[in-house]
Amino acid sequence: MRAERDARGWSQADAVRAMRGKSSHNLPTDSTLLRNWRRWESGESRPDDFYAPIIAAAFDTVTAAFFPKSRPNRDDEMLSATGMDTLEFIGRLRMSDVSAATLDAIHITADRLCSEYPCTDPHELHAEGTAWLRRITSLLDGRLTLAQHREVLVLAGWVALLVGCVDYDLGWRTSAEATRRAALSLGQEADHAEIIGWGAEMAAWFALTQGNYRGAIDAVDCALPGAGALGVGVQLSAQRAKAWARIGDRREVESALAQGRSILDKLHHPTNLDNHFVVDPQKFDFYAMDCCRVAGDDRLAESYAWQVIRNSTAPDGTIRKPMRVSEAHLTLAVVAVRDRNLELAVDEGIQALTGKRRSLPSLMWIASEAAREMIERFPGDPRTRTYLDQLRTLAAS
Repeated sequence: MRAERDARGWSQADAVRAMRGKSSHNLPTDSTLLRNWRRWESGESRPDDFYAPIIAAAFDTVTAAFFPKSRPNRDDEMLSATGMDTLEFIGRLRMSDVSAATLDAIHITADRLCSEYPCTDPHELHAEGTAWLRRITSLLDGRLTLAQHREVLVLAGWVALLVGCVDYDLGWRTSAEATRRAALSLGQEADHAEIIGWGAEMAAWFALTQGNYRGAIDAVDCALPGAGALGVGVQLSAQRAKAWARIGDRREVESALAQGRSILDKLHHPTNLDNHFVVDPQKFDFYAMDCCRVAGDDRLAESYAWQVIRNSTAPDGTIRKPMRVSEAHLTLAVVAVRDRNLELAVDEGIQALTGKRRSLPSLMWIASEAAREMIERFPGDPRTRTYLDQLRTLAAS
């Protein structure tokens, strides 16, 4: 309770007010509730069946997730199983403390969190994601059916992947790698090929943005055999193409992109294009844009960049995929500087750097490539220094 309250920046009095706002019952006075809250937080007592649902609602969750049943004593469980007949044993396996409705609600929440990744403030998303990850994994301490146990592992795996991505966006490399490994472990325990594939894709992404191109290729090569028919296989192929583009092997770039297209052509069109772990067909222009820019195919890179911006912008002008749009503007900056139009290049570059939602390592990686192009062609120009100053400010943030 204290951790959830601290994550929201609430005082104990704020928490009591939230309880009252979520309750349809007549509750005691604020002073009485505050005394109760202090006892609950200190562990002196545990909320009873009347207060537990109200507290869970105050934190926008469900009772079973926030107050899971205590883990049973394993020795007692084994002893009581002695002499158990088959029918009774099967009955035990089907018993659960968690309802199907609770798991459905968590499914909806996990999908919502993954769909909010492109636009939500990363600090807010990180706080909510880690809070939900704790709630989901706490269900493993209760009594679950075998099917529910795997389902909870899968749900925890998806949310852990999301938290790992946000960790990395914020520049928290150590935390991101630890969370990625945890998600990979959950995927392996649940025997869930797509979560395993995304765990490998994140390793390739981390390696790419740190300049370890061979490491990125190795991560992809290890994962593709098990994910070649899944959506994550498209993303793995794209990361492989990006790595080969920077090594300078055009044949391997074309082979990787062709493999990604082949996988994508066989997939059903996704129903939720906003989910970060759903590969939508429009994202392939984003991959090709990067490879064409690095390979020097300027006109094709420029065409892809404008396509990415159009696909990522809603009819009312709202940017739906701000991180993709930032990289598209950096592509336009690189093309402009190669066309000897430094004024346009700096304008496009600074527009990319000033976006509110960004993945710091990815943005710094591409922005630094644009900087090298400017330094090479306009080394002493004040406009180049303006862009470099903006880049240093971003790196220090």
